[in-house]
Amino acid sequence: MKPVVTVGVCVRDSASTIREAVESIMAQDFPHESMEVVFVDDGSEDNTLAIIRRYVDRMDIDAKVFHQSWQGLGASRNLVVDNAEGRYIVWVDGDMVLPVDHVRKQVEFMEKNPEVGIAKARYEIRQEENIVAALENVPFAIHDSKSVSLDLKLPGTGGAIFRVESIKEVGGFDVCMKGVGEDQDAAFRVKSAGWLLRRSSASFYERRVSTWRGLWKKWFWYGQGDYHLFCKNRQVFSLFRMTPVAGFVNGVLQVRDAYKLTQRLSVLLLPFHSAFRMAAWCSGFVSGKH
Repeated sequence: MKPVVTVGVCVRDSASTIREAVESIMAQDFPHESMEVVFVDDGSEDNTLAIIRRYVDRMDIDAKVFHQSWQGLGASRNLVVDNAEGRYIVWVDGDMVLPVDHVRKQVEFMEKNPEVGIAKARYEIRQEENIVAALENVPFAIHDSKSVSLDLKLPGTGGAIFRVESIKEVGGFDVCMKGVGEDQDAAFRVKSAGWLLRRSSASFYERRVSTWRGLWKKWFWYGQGDYHLFCKNRQVFSLFRMTPVAGFVNGVLQVRDAYKLTQRLSVLLLPFHSAFRMAAWCSGFVSGKH
């Protein structure tokens, strides 16, 4: 029987988190005979691939495993698209964890809304997170708790379901985009093609970096990737909104909602956290020119 949904897992050097991600896929309450998983290991130098293969031997879900030298996220995601047999692709990153009803809710939403090309689930907060990880997750959770439409913020692939028809219609992901930004670029083109981008009732968890050094490295990398995204399409985001000053102001505006959501006084650090990560992003963005 042909699967209804393909779970696409594109990873690189995710040995520390991939087990939890795969186990959450295996625990889904959506009929496993109607699912498949396509793993793409993009040149991992740790034992990510070995871990995936051990789990595949135990799975009751059909799975395909691809391993390649590093090609970048655009090429990796296209490998999933080209080999997907389902009508939909649920994207799962190596540091994500899915609630048991994630796939079912995503598929049900897409089946009821044939005009939607991409639906994004909502970020949830893991209470065991340390201060750095919690501060990183809170702004996403706040945004998702208020927004139904994605017209003002293009969705990434993590926690999203793509209608295969929509991503194929726009030619897939840009293989020249090897870092971040390939997903927002694809979402922009899907939207421009007339498909709707919406928020579903599904949710997911993402393991955030837990050190300030790791946070700087991550957002520096985001800035590098977004430089190439911005050069390709300046309509995707506003540079002014990505400055440290804008980050600080946005953090101040989020403190009240953040406290209501978490009941943690550490959210008072949000303005400084937001300014810090935007400083890292700007540094990465400038370095992307070279």
